[in-house]
Amino acid sequence: MTQALIIIDMQNDFCPGGNLAVPAGDTIIPTINLLVEQYEHTILTQDWHPRGHLSFASSHPGKVPYDTVKLDYGEQILWPDHCIQGTTGAQFHANLKTDTAELILRKGFRREIDSYSAFYENDQKTVTGLAGFLKEREIKTLYIAGLATDFCVHWSIVDGCRYGFEIYLIEDATAGINTNGSMDHAMTKMREAGASFISARHII
Repeated sequence: MTQALIIIDMQNDFCPGGNLAVPAGDTIIPTINLLVEQYEHTILTQDWHPRGHLSFASSHPGKVPYDTVKLDYGEQILWPDHCIQGTTGAQFHANLKTDTAELILRKGFRREIDSYSAFYENDQKTVTGLAGFLKEREIKTLYIAGLATDFCVHWSIVDGCRYGFEIYLIEDATAGINTNGSMDHAMTKMREAGASFISARHII
């Protein structure tokens, strides 16, 4: 059975010093780099927002980061401006091994809709095309690493399970933000979706 490693959003803005940093988010990079060597197929996702994206608090007068608003597709958490197209913050962390990646999937590039998942945008209708890419290559098992466990990793795993992929969260190759209990919620939802949790030491 063909397997792939999917590395979620290992970008400067999600690492320490970035505009939406995950605490110690860069500390998982050495583990991810070792994992890259174990897989024939590696895929990267990249947050890629235009300026003025509707998920940014700065796009809503009177709002601050981590407030929520109602958008056309439902409730949206508002974030600091981050991963803006063409900026240093949107680039992959310099220490991340990216040379062997078969695909870089950009998401969140439509101003009016956010996209946590690697499979769907936040309306849960607009597809990214990743499922088709994987199925055409007969890739059925996915190992997930990257940032952030409780948002983009979480939604990618839940949606991947919906598509019928066998999915493993590599716990020590991910890190989370953990705002308002989001980590506990994410772990529960990933388990309920059918994902398995493993350690990188069982792979490397």
